[in-house]
Amino acid sequence: MLAKRILIRVHQVLAGQFGVDPLLLLHSLRGLPYFFRDWAKFRKGHSGRLTLVPCLHDRYEEGGATKSEYFWQDLLVARRIHSASPERHVDVGSRVDGFVAHVASFREIEVFDVRPVTTQVPGVVFRQADLMDTDSIRSYAGVRGGYCDSLSCLHAIEHFGLGRYGDPIDPKGYERGFANMAQLLKPGGTFYLSTPIGKERVEFNANWVFDPRTIVRCATTGGLKLLQLTVVSSARGPREIAPNEEALEVLAKSHYNLGIFVFLKPAVETT
Repeated sequence: MLAKRILIRVHQVLAGQFGVDPLLLLHSLRGLPYFFRDWAKFRKGHSGRLTLVPCLHDRYEEGGATKSEYFWQDLLVARRIHSASPERHVDVGSRVDGFVAHVASFREIEVFDVRPVTTQVPGVVFRQADLMDTDSIRSYAGVRGGYCDSLSCLHAIEHFGLGRYGDPIDPKGYERGFANMAQLLKPGGTFYLSTPIGKERVEFNANWVFDPRTIVRCATTGGLKLLQLTVVSSARGPREIAPNEEALEVLAKSHYNLGIFVFLKPAVETT
């Protein structure tokens, strides 16, 4: 098991950071004979101009990337937002070409990110802000009664404070970011958060993997209540988990899963 994890990590580094993907190379070499066979067969029946642009590995892939944890988080959370139909939805740092595009296909969405986004996208309002810096979002978090009734941060908080995206180095960046996001939310609002969970560690400077109880603790400090937890694994896909202490302890001992948390900011009781 350890050897497998090491090989996966080596593959991620080689492919993601150096552009060398041994697995892709093997699939391409495997597809090379089929390419020449198919080219010769097609050429016999085609007399026009023919340019060679080999696509060697596609035949060995599924028809769509439905096993990715990004696929599941983007789909599941976007469906929940569509069903809830909030007045104002704000996102922090999620993938623009994934989750944000999903939501923008049926409603307007505001996106806060530490990096600038210069492209004009229909249905999306971009705001550059560092969520670890209270001053950066003071004009939003300081709105009386809260700024939004729906908030998301998918596969982003684990990067806070690690410098990967040009953000300031801060070992407690995720705590500050969580607290500031909680301030954006109106009482009665919903917060959708996804992040890697398992044995707590920093994989510098890629991401944190959080003990799920760390996330719940941050939520409690921010005045939020855990409503639902969905766990996504590469082997089993998404599954609902009872968000009790026993289940969280089991998840904390696992090596890696993606946790999709749904929090509620309780409404202020009036007397």
